[in-house]
Amino acid sequence: MANKSSGDNRTRTSVSIIIVAGLCCFFYLLGAWQRSGVGKGDSIALVVTKTGENCNILPNLNFETSHGGQPGSIDDSGTDIKKFKPCHPRYTDHTPCQDQKRAMHFPRENMIYRERHCPPQEKELHCLIPAPKGYVTPFPWPKSRDYVPYANAPYKSLTVEKAIQNWIQYEGNVFRFPGGGTQFPQGADKYIDQLASVIPIQNGTVRTALDTGCGVASWGAYLWTKNVIVMSFAPRDSHEAQVQFALERGVPAVIGVLGTVKMPYPSEAFDMAHCSRCLIPWRAADGILMMEVDRVLRPGGYWVLSGPPINWKTNYKAWQRPKEDLQEEQRKIEEIAKRLCWEKKSEKGETAIWQKRMDVESCRSAQEDSKATLCKSADPDDVWYNKMEACITPSKGNGDDKVLKPFPERLFAVPPRIANGLVSGVSVEAYLEDNKRWKKHVSAYKKINKLIDTGRYRNIMDMNSGVGGFAAALQSPKLWVMNVMPTIAEKNTLGVIYERGLIGIYHDWCEAFSTYPRTYDLIHAHGLFSLYKDKCDFEDILLEMDRILRPEGAVILRDVVDELIKVKKIIGGMRWDFKLMDHEDGPLVPEKILVAVKRYWTAGDNNSTSTR
Repeated sequence: MANKSSGDNRTRTSVSIIIVAGLCCFFYLLGAWQRSGVGKGDSIALVVTKTGENCNILPNLNFETSHGGQPGSIDDSGTDIKKFKPCHPRYTDHTPCQDQKRAMHFPRENMIYRERHCPPQEKELHCLIPAPKGYVTPFPWPKSRDYVPYANAPYKSLTVEKAIQNWIQYEGNVFRFPGGGTQFPQGADKYIDQLASVIPIQNGTVRTALDTGCGVASWGAYLWTKNVIVMSFAPRDSHEAQVQFALERGVPAVIGVLGTVKMPYPSEAFDMAHCSRCLIPWRAADGILMMEVDRVLRPGGYWVLSGPPINWKTNYKAWQRPKEDLQEEQRKIEEIAKRLCWEKKSEKGETAIWQKRMDVESCRSAQEDSKATLCKSADPDDVWYNKMEACITPSKGNGDDKVLKPFPERLFAVPPRIANGLVSGVSVEAYLEDNKRWKKHVSAYKKINKLIDTGRYRNIMDMNSGVGGFAAALQSPKLWVMNVMPTIAEKNTLGVIYERGLIGIYHDWCEAFSTYPRTYDLIHAHGLFSLYKDKCDFEDILLEMDRILRPEGAVILRDVVDELIKVKKIIGGMRWDFKLMDHEDGPLVPEKILVAVKRYWTAGDNNSTSTR
């Protein structure tokens, strides 16, 4: 009898192994099919959080934390978990701080109504934003640059309004992006080649760029092949889903406008700024908008203006504007550019290019009659909800001490702001140590989730970016990282991030982010909940994370165990699968890692109950 029992066990074991192997193969093939963009999701939730060891996706790591804090130090006694219901399907593209109905209550002059206007706490949605029916996993990059599934952003207005300009075309169940634009109907690649005859785009000198009024961000999409990363923005306006299309394509973009408030970027950040038929009134208010571009443009950086009023003599009839008006507009722009110490490098066709002088202070001091007014603000990076001023932001230093190494060398080189002691509390030694630490952390993440290096995650966000160590350690042509600098962070290091050749933005996580739902594939946060524990409700932050995360997108939270246990209790009701893990250095380290995956579900699913 003993021998028979042993044989049965061996048989059952063999069958189990065959079943597990078969399931692994099945889900691998299913995932490959779905990642092609045909399937609805790519079913990674179980792979990342549950079945990893059997399928060799995850290593033999202990998912459950061994460190629970001191007895009585954590209030996790309640067993009731609040279940968050889905919002009504009409909220599938909800952008809380750029709500179109609320916008109509604000003044229209100077684009005030298109700026951020967040709802009061009592009017915020406390439900889960559903994906539209039929939502599918986006195509992987670089296919996503040219194709977006119709179900993910079902808006055809641009295909009609921009039909002759080659922006976007509707073809069956996908949108196709030919790479055209209002000012480059022959394609963004040829337009970029024209710019490259004047601007050193190819050699790594120009790495970070700003595209104001970006449309569907084809300029930024095609610059990616030149190793230039573009921060694009456009308002949420009558052209539906411009920024949404950009992010679906895998291109960095946010909802934004040049109105009355300073842009949420640090001073002297960008190597290049661009306006292609962006309809921004550059000459208005004595050039205040050009002065704001000057603030974020580094010494030696370039400004490109393509479209009216450039080449007005030839095009005034086509533009249906009086030639005298266009002539005066260009004269005023030239005058402001001179006051800003921008040197005109080229004007060809409808495109003009200026370069900001390296030694701007000496240039301005030589302009005795320039009537330039310098800003008196002590901190040019203090921009969150602060109004623009009709003044020029002074430059620190003479320009020589700000010369950046070409990319990718600058990614790990000591940034000038740190080398020159301009960032309080961040020494050269601390910066180098931070790089080592994040290489170690990211190496651990890649063992936890082996999809990180595969191209599955294209749009990545770091919610509390520090000096950009996470993004630098992840650097790959397959992905990009939106580095977010919380406005309440102890150290303002966003300027350092730009000097490394990365991009980022200021934001207060007590409010909604300026993006559409489902626009990020992977969200990372280090110490975010410790930072905000006395500022706003964790529930609000986590619901916002859920809003901007794609179905089956991943989350990695690194924080002290006390805060992560509070987080764990909230996300238990959010349709996330999750695991709480030890720090890679072992269970005695108070800092833990919470890994989660948002489940795939859409509006109208049988298990959803709409609210509001």
